[in-house]
Amino acid sequence: MKIYRSRKAQERIRSTYDCLLDEWGVDITQTDIMTQYGSTHINAFGEKNAPPVLLFHGVGDDSALMWIFNAAALAPHFRLYAVDTIGGPGKSVPNENYNRSFDDAVWIDEVLDGLGLEKVHIAGVSHGGYMAQAYAIARPQRVGKVVSMASGVLDRDSEKPMKTMLKIFMPEALIPTRRNARKLLTKLSGKNVAILIDHPLLVEHFICLMRGFNNMSMSFHKITNFTDEQIDFLRSKVLYLIGEADPFSIHGGKSALIKHQMNARFFDDVGHGINHEIADEINAILIGHFSE
Repeated sequence: MKIYRSRKAQERIRSTYDCLLDEWGVDITQTDIMTQYGSTHINAFGEKNAPPVLLFHGVGDDSALMWIFNAAALAPHFRLYAVDTIGGPGKSVPNENYNRSFDDAVWIDEVLDGLGLEKVHIAGVSHGGYMAQAYAIARPQRVGKVVSMASGVLDRDSEKPMKTMLKIFMPEALIPTRRNARKLLTKLSGKNVAILIDHPLLVEHFICLMRGFNNMSMSFHKITNFTDEQIDFLRSKVLYLIGEADPFSIHGGKSALIKHQMNARFFDDVGHGINHEIADEINAILIGHFSE
């Protein structure tokens, strides 16, 4: 399946991706891990002998965009591995085995094996938060603590994620103009939206993604609702960080966390880009939680 709509779109996305990495303010080791599903790109940074933390971004974005406001603060405390999800718009390159038989847990196993890591903490945002939870369920022996940001717990009553996404991203995503990109970022965010829409390079990269990335290429990442037993397991494993103004929270994400009495913290006037909008606060929480 094509990741990009054209070669020109790919080149533009990769160019702005590299420019975003330059703004992280840390030394980055870029590496590619070969798996049975293709090569997975990793941006590794931080203290080499510190506790390892795996980072997962959401759908329709990449690690360069996702961790731009977090990397410098986290780097002195951990060895971090920012993954470009295979099938996403980063630098990972899937092969012919990336199809309907794709297994997220097997893929992450092979990434960790390639990095020489037996056990890691995981932080993820949006779909990355779901992947972190799902992998912790599938491979509890390989996962320490999990922080899931802008991503709730999917129970049997939860609305299908794709249905929720369509409600939130339409109609702006259909017509990826600069005006609609800023409008969509505003819709997704809380009161601190300026951190996003007033950052020219971030907006430019976001527009490139809207115009050039084929979102259907992420469709092989299966999303299944969690059983009651799995939710009981996640209750002691996962810290959920949720913005009160996040449209996904408003569409049932918050209520599910409260219903199941999950370990969750809610933030007033914060939207879906929680780790961008209140980066200092989120960085402090991640450092404290993973350092305990």
